[in-house]
Amino acid sequence: MDKNEFTLIANQLPDFEACLQAAAQQLQLPLNQTQRRSLLLYLDKLLFWNKAYNLTAIKQPHEALIKHIVDCLAIIPHLKPGALLDIGTGAGLPGVIVAICQPERHVTLLDSNQKKIRFIKQSVSELQLKNITPVASRIEHFNPLESEKFAVVTSRAFASLTDFVAAAAPRLAQGGCLQAMKGLLPEASDMDALLPNWHITTIALSVPQLNETRHLIELTKRRQLAKDKS
Repeated sequence: MDKNEFTLIANQLPDFEACLQAAAQQLQLPLNQTQRRSLLLYLDKLLFWNKAYNLTAIKQPHEALIKHIVDCLAIIPHLKPGALLDIGTGAGLPGVIVAICQPERHVTLLDSNQKKIRFIKQSVSELQLKNITPVASRIEHFNPLESEKFAVVTSRAFASLTDFVAAAAPRLAQGGCLQAMKGLLPEASDMDALLPNWHITTIALSVPQLNETRHLIELTKRRQLAKDKS
C-alpha cells in the first residue's frame, strides 16, 4: 500500500494491514488487497474527519480499527443476501464495511445527521464505491416503494430491539430478514414481546482482538416461515 494515500495512520500501516488480514482469516472472510486498502483508507478518513465532525468517540487509531472495522467484519459471514438498508448508520458502520467487502450487494446508508452523511458521501466518492446510496433522513420519513424494499435491514445503533423492529419492519421486503448488531443479549422482555410475530435467532460473535461480548440478532416474520413450509 502507498503510505502517501494516508493521513493519520501512515506510520502504522504495515501493522494495521497485518492485523486486518489476520482478522479476516480468523473470520474466514476472503479480502483482497484492494478491499483491505479501502477499509484502511476509510478508517483513516474517519479519524481525520472526526476532528471536525465528531463522528466517533473513539479517537485512538488501533482501538478504532478493532472496535469499528473488525467489529463490523464479524457480522459479514452471517448476513443474508440481497439489498441491505443500514438504519442509523452514523459514520457508515456497518454499511460501508459491508459494501467494501461485498461489492455485489447494494447498500443504502440512512442517518438523520447531515454531517455524518456528508462524510459518507465524500468517502464513498474518494474510495470509488459504486454500491452505496447515502440518505440523509429520519427513518420515519424514509418510505421506499414496495418494489424498492430491502432483503436485509440492519443497525448497530438502536438501544432497544423492539424499537429497531418497529422502525425496520416497514422497510423490509417480503421474506427478508432483520439483523441487529448488539453487545449483550437484549432484555428478555424485548425478546418476549416480539416472539408472537417474529422467529428470533441469536448468534454469538467472536470478534478478533476484542474481548467484549457481541451478538447478531436475526428476526424473520413467522407468517413467512409458515408459507415457506407449505
